[in-house]
Amino acid sequence: MSTPPPPPRRFGPLVADGGAQFRLYAPDAAAVDLTIEGKAPIAMTRDPDGFFRQDVAGAQPGTLYRFRVGEHLVPDPASRLQAQDSDGWSVLVAGPVADAPAPAGLRPWHEAVIAEIHVGTATPEGTFHALIERLDHYRDAGFTAIELMPVADFPGRRNWGYDGVLFYAPDRAYGTPDDLRALVAAAHERGIAVLLDVVYNHFGPSGNYLPLYAKSFFREDVATPWGPAIDLENETVRAFFSENAAYWLADFGFDGLRFDAVHALATDGAEPFLREIAGACRAVRPDAYLVLENHDNIGGWLTRDEDLFTAQWNDDWHHVFHVLATGERTGYYAPYAQDSVVSAARALTEGFVFQGEPYPDAHGHPRGTSCADLPPDAFVSFVQNHDHIGNRPLGDRLAASLAPERLAFLRFVLMLSPEIPLLFMGEEALARTPFPFFCDFEGDLATAVREGRRSEFGAFFEAHGDATFPDPLDEATFLAAKLRPEDMATPDAQRALDAFRRLAEQRRRLVWPLAASGYVGASSRRFGSALHILWRFEAGTLVMALNPGEKAIVTDAPTGIPGMPAAASLHDVTHEADGRLALGPFAAAVWSVETA
Repeated sequence: MSTPPPPPRRFGPLVADGGAQFRLYAPDAAAVDLTIEGKAPIAMTRDPDGFFRQDVAGAQPGTLYRFRVGEHLVPDPASRLQAQDSDGWSVLVAGPVADAPAPAGLRPWHEAVIAEIHVGTATPEGTFHALIERLDHYRDAGFTAIELMPVADFPGRRNWGYDGVLFYAPDRAYGTPDDLRALVAAAHERGIAVLLDVVYNHFGPSGNYLPLYAKSFFREDVATPWGPAIDLENETVRAFFSENAAYWLADFGFDGLRFDAVHALATDGAEPFLREIAGACRAVRPDAYLVLENHDNIGGWLTRDEDLFTAQWNDDWHHVFHVLATGERTGYYAPYAQDSVVSAARALTEGFVFQGEPYPDAHGHPRGTSCADLPPDAFVSFVQNHDHIGNRPLGDRLAASLAPERLAFLRFVLMLSPEIPLLFMGEEALARTPFPFFCDFEGDLATAVREGRRSEFGAFFEAHGDATFPDPLDEATFLAAKLRPEDMATPDAQRALDAFRRLAEQRRRLVWPLAASGYVGASSRRFGSALHILWRFEAGTLVMALNPGEKAIVTDAPTGIPGMPAAASLHDVTHEADGRLALGPFAAAVWSVETA
């Protein structure tokens, strides 16, 4: 049965030979004028569905346009490119001649090794074109995919990306749509898949003009941390976002999307919206990697009997291993500190630590659903990501403070267990470059952001004062986050990178052949602070012994592999004369046993 074609696009201009049709969904506007640079305003025609339309003969790519709604000049909310910033002129852009081709031989998902990248700080230049020059580094390090933090147009010159307001336009600070297409194509030439992080739970706090003329986008009676909730019960609103998701896949050739914080989709339309958006993406790319961030830990979105989402970022994995390696037990790490070894076993064998148990926060509500039957590649795990670096007071990485043997332990477990590993850019070389929060707002909003960040870290200021805290509005904070090639070329960085390459090669050799077969299940055994983990696949069994403790542990021989030397090991791992296994502090070993 063939896949039905995607529905016609409803948002943004339509460019054709001889001109263009401009469109704006403005159900609350009495009248809308189209303003083209250098020409008199043109009154647009309203359709019964709330869209205003206007055909303009002779309009060519490069034409600058805006809409006048009452006294306000506003950009196209579905602009494909801005001339300068998000509140200025929109630029008429010709789409690709045809949908961007999918790469030949896209790797199966279980072979994903992902580098999370912020375009603005991944290189000194901070552009799509500059990132092309770094792709060989990621390929040679052993990554098979890169994931770009959000690139949708945001106000100002610098931002993490989660304050976007024009969701169809790559931010001009990074380049043009054609520059982004060139980046995706260049990655594909190197065998690297490309995912994009998209944010559909809110608009940024500055530069969003939709409330002026499309109040139905929002629910004033449902509050979120960012203001009124997006009304996902409105079919047109859902279509705006579903069409956007399909647009990135079709027009740019992205191989997948990561959907930010879907637990913050705050209206009753969230569930049908997620189903619709998955369907819209699958209609364009049936094999697309679709990854959720979802604090609610709903395993049903990831089941393989429904072709919805591929995987979820697993904060539980991060939190429990962070507690084990660092000893930090406050804030959002506290729920994982009661018996971290048990929690680590569950994270490794089942994915989520919380699967319906009360979550020990201020409310104590049940969190999560069962996920024990899901395959390991339904989870994306990480030692660090942008959140867990940038939401520290100084934006400091673990490489700047954690003992080397503990860092090595975390990387070993991450890379040689069968969940999908993700590393934050530079982590492969243990870069110490900070990644603090930064943005570029003005006036009262800038003051509110600055004070809000300070209020999050009251204990830090009591201990350290203001002097060391990076001001999120200061350009120097942004510049400090930039990865520089010379920092990645030091002897220490090269040794760390070589060690990561070896882990990537061991993953290819030990994990991929098993993960390519059907998943059967997993089990664990505990020996004090140490664990034995068995992942069973149709093609064989992957066994990991690990000791995240500070004292040596002697365990039984790992089940099914008595006397076999480990295929990969870290730190002090020895077989005792009686067949038992001795694991030193932060030691680990892996065996891969094929089915006879």
